[in-house]
Amino acid sequence: MQTVEVTTCSGCSAGETATDRASFLGFRTRSILIQAIALPLIYIPILFLPFVILCGLFTYAHLRLMGATRIKGFRDFVPRRETHRYTTRDQPVLGNNIPLMRSKLYWSFNCTVYCPNSVGLFAWITYMVKIVENWWCPFFHERKGSYSDAKIDQSFWHMYRDSADKLHPSDRENPIWNGKPES
Repeated sequence: MQTVEVTTCSGCSAGETATDRASFLGFRTRSILIQAIALPLIYIPILFLPFVILCGLFTYAHLRLMGATRIKGFRDFVPRRETHRYTTRDQPVLGNNIPLMRSKLYWSFNCTVYCPNSVGLFAWITYMVKIVENWWCPFFHERKGSYSDAKIDQSFWHMYRDSADKLHPSDRENPIWNGKPES
């Protein structure tokens, strides 16, 4: 097995403040009953994964039928298994009274299968939806800068010179949706 250097968060910023993070300070005040009710709620979405996968496949098919190439695939958004810090053998578990929380298999499944694949699936779909918006709607708004991870060479509007001429100059020349076309 190949050894992979695993580091801490590369996307964390030194200038980050406490308000930049979701807070779980209230966790310790939650009763065991509330925690027991909350836990299964994270697994209910498994029932909907087939529909989410279909949404991703339909979006991918739309882009391909529109002529798009070099679209990242689902696997580009899922971490390689060898980059996970723990294996089932050395997976840490909680030492509390709840049997499930003491199971290495439970934590290994959650942390190496369910969570990374779920995050990867939604990240892949988000990436493709950004491509769809960059293609059909190359119009600036306050969140468009965050779409730069889904750049395209030309938008639908840029395919037609008379249409591109109607765009605001910063939309006409935006590098997110108007890069240099490659053959």
